[in-house]
Amino acid sequence: MEQKRNKPFNVKRLAFLAILLALALILGYVEVLIPFSFGIPGIKLGLPNALVLLALYLLGGRDAFCLSITRIALSALLFGSVFSFLYSLAGGMFSLLVMLLLKKTGRFHVITVSICGGITHNLGQLLVAAIVVSNLKIFYYLPVLLLAGFLTGALIGIISRELLLRMSYFFRKEL
Repeated sequence: MEQKRNKPFNVKRLAFLAILLALALILGYVEVLIPFSFGIPGIKLGLPNALVLLALYLLGGRDAFCLSITRIALSALLFGSVFSFLYSLAGGMFSLLVMLLLKKTGRFHVITVSICGGITHNLGQLLVAAIVVSNLKIFYYLPVLLLAGFLTGALIGIISRELLLRMSYFFRKEL
């Protein structure tokens, strides 16, 4: 019996997604090796999230979800732990959901979508941390995480916008 799909199987699309995954893993590894310390524990630039944002805008929500979940699982397996998987999964999925909803409205610029993604990523991780440590005092950290999510989200949004401007012409018809 033939399975129905919204989009036909496309080798170029799959290859591009695999390249995004490989680049996301490399950028994640760079962040592990060279921690971008801002003097605040747990804050990272989130460079792999630029590739998830690219997938969202160039390929769509389903492919961005597949990229995000695969990157999170492989990163935790290669560079992290069970806890890093839980934190990344909560932040990544919450962030992707919000970015997908904002993008679907068509009212927000990619930088705004990225900023909201950065903020919600930190919120998702903070919620998991509160559950893991069973202490609500961890929410005193919220203002710092909101600011960090805004700043890193803006940076990732600017990078993503520039990449989209340069790549969208080539991929509009191909993928």
